[in-house]
Amino acid sequence: MSTGNCLSTGLGPPNDVPLPASTGRPMQRLASTRRLQGLSRRTVARRMNVDIDQVRQQECETTDLPLSVLYAWQRVLEVPVAELLIEAGDGLSSPVLERSQLVRLMKTVLAIREQAKQESIRRMAQTMIAQLIEIMPELENVSPWHAVGRRRRLNELGVAAQRRLGEDVFIDRQ
Repeated sequence: MSTGNCLSTGLGPPNDVPLPASTGRPMQRLASTRRLQGLSRRTVARRMNVDIDQVRQQECETTDLPLSVLYAWQRVLEVPVAELLIEAGDGLSSPVLERSQLVRLMKTVLAIREQAKQESIRRMAQTMIAQLIEIMPELENVSPWHAVGRRRRLNELGVAAQRRLGEDVFIDRQ
């Protein structure tokens, strides 16, 4: 599943160490694992203290990343580092798929509990939450899906872009 738009910009890992040249064959699966974990590039960039362009470059599956960068991704995605690497004929392992499915299920149940108006629905959701935590204790720290509005598409502008600024904003006051 190549992204096709991998740039060789030289954007490197933290400490501005340039990334080694691409080998042309898939080496890692950061992007697919990030999506399965339900994280945005912006969230990953914020947690790794890098910019989004750096995350985009590192996600290119043919990018040869240093181990320090892979371990940083491993901490952010909370998966074993071996799950981020591609071996010949390799697909995502069952534990990573199961974990990502349980995380998504937990987010959905938390959102249901948060938005339910009936007490019986809230109790049922709370029971499901307890059962999911019993299966996988680390789900206790998962947050619900964001319930405010809907996500913008890449071609849509946000509210800030629609605000009108007065001409005085653009006047040079030196």
